Amino acid sequence: MSFCFLSCRWLLPTWIFKKDQFDNLEKHTQWGIDVLEKYIKFVKERTEIEINYAKQLRNLSKKYQPKKNSKEEDEYKYSSCQAFLATLNEMNDYAGQHEVVSENMTSQITAELARYVQELKQERKMHFHDGRKAQQHIETCWKQLESSKRRFERDCKEADRAQQYFEKMDADINVTKADVEKARQQAQLRHQMAEESKAEYSSTLQRFNHEQHDHYHTHIPNIFQKIQEMEERRIIRIGESMKTFAEVDRQVIPIIGKCLDEITKAAESIDQKHDSQLVVEAFKSGFEPPGDVDFEDFTQPIKRTVSDSSLSNSKDGKPESRFSGKSKGKLWPFIKKNKGGGPEDFSNLPPEQRRKKLQQKVDELNRDIQKEMDQRDALTKMKDVYIKNPQMGDAASVDLKLAELAQNLEKLRLEAQKFEGWLAEVEGRLPARTEPARRQSGMYEPQNTLTVNNCAQDRESPDGSYTEEPSQESEVKVPAAEFDDEFDDEEPLPTIGTCKALYTFEGQNEGTISVSEGETLFIIEEDKGDGWTRIRRNEDEEGYVPTSYVEVYLEKNAKGAMTYI
Repeated sequence: MSFCFLSCRWLLPTWIFKKDQFDNLEKHTQWGIDVLEKYIKFVKERTEIEINYAKQLRNLSKKYQPKKNSKEEDEYKYSSCQAFLATLNEMNDYAGQHEVVSENMTSQITAELARYVQELKQERKMHFHDGRKAQQHIETCWKQLESSKRRFERDCKEADRAQQYFEKMDADINVTKADVEKARQQAQLRHQMAEESKAEYSSTLQRFNHEQHDHYHTHIPNIFQKIQEMEERRIIRIGESMKTFAEVDRQVIPIIGKCLDEITKAAESIDQKHDSQLVVEAFKSGFEPPGDVDFEDFTQPIKRTVSDSSLSNSKDGKPESRFSGKSKGKLWPFIKKNKGGGPEDFSNLPPEQRRKKLQQKVDELNRDIQKEMDQRDALTKMKDVYIKNPQMGDAASVDLKLAELAQNLEKLRLEAQKFEGWLAEVEGRLPARTEPARRQSGMYEPQNTLTVNNCAQDRESPDGSYTEEPSQESEVKVPAAEFDDEFDDEEPLPTIGTCKALYTFEGQNEGTISVSEGETLFIIEEDKGDGWTRIRRNEDEEGYVPTSYVEVYLEKNAKGAMTYI
């Protein structure tokens, strides 16, 4: 039933005397606005749930991510751990879709409905103000009609009384002619006033009927029609918002499905045979199985001896009498690890494990050597620039640093030669490997090695174990270090701050880079006291510029960071 029909059929006959139906419509439209605001609150709480859920998923994914340069990172060479890592990454993307849901609901529903509610309140206020105004106008017209009607009634009664008084005076013979004339004039006056009141009442009545007709057939129906349209728009708007609510979720379902498909794909990529082989490669000792134990005949009166093929190392031709005592009778699978710090050459480890540790140490030293060489080359280029452009710096100031780098390089090379010698000794004693290149497996052992001398053959006992006897040759005593961590490939230098070019610099020499005045760049290496700062424009463009040409801002968390100009 429409509001217009309601007003015309039910409310109109009693609208002047009863305002409750109009008030009921006002309460109903206010209830509609309350429903809309309740739905806005519901969507807002849903967006908060989505954003909190996404945050928790991201924290969960971050919590279980492997830490860099830790022993845990080494575990992710197994396919099952790689699948788990892929799952964590997909969960990050999964969380991102919940953030998208929250953002879209906020922009497409919450913000739009909040703006619409304000407009709706203004429109509702205007329509009911017009309705109150029309109602007050018709009530004023009714009061005027009532007043005119009462005045006409009063004048008629007074005219009747005046007429009766005149007739009474006219019939009384004792009344003078003057009193009779006076009564007659008074009666005529009252009749005249009654006629005027009658005419006014008739005019007021016609005017009221006209106003009443317009009120009930034009003004109020129009107002109610507008209120009805406003209410229907509200209902349509909340329905559209509910559709948007579902559509926002539906839009992310394909992407969430892809995330789940990637998790399934990662799970299906797990290879138990591959993981088992990795374990074998990681923990194989390299020992050869012991030979058969010969029968010792104690019935013969001869000196009891131990067979040469018992547990002695077939490759070590030394007599067994040198290794009497605790080494005799031990089987290699049950060798106990030495407690505390081991020797520098890892001679306390089984051959294969020792080879891997030595390979890691050699690669670590090679990386340090490469870093020192890079610094030396950079300083050499700076020196050349200083020589060609004396105004930019003193070339002699670089010589001290170059000498220091040369000493460091020499120490590192000697250290690398020492470990490479031990590595060559171990690889020479291990059985031949099937790979074309022994130390280039690509998964466990780093690459790039040098060649040196110095060995520790005398540390191996006949049963395959390794003793703590000092080497016969000179040995540098250092505390044992833990080499379990894997080393990442060398990455580009990280950004430690930013800088702004104060002047234009034309980098024409090798190692320098051109900058324009006002240009902002990233700092990857601060001034080492030689007057040059290393900067980067993008991934492919980096080089040195004079420190006096730029305004430098180092990050607070950078080592020794400070802001200077």
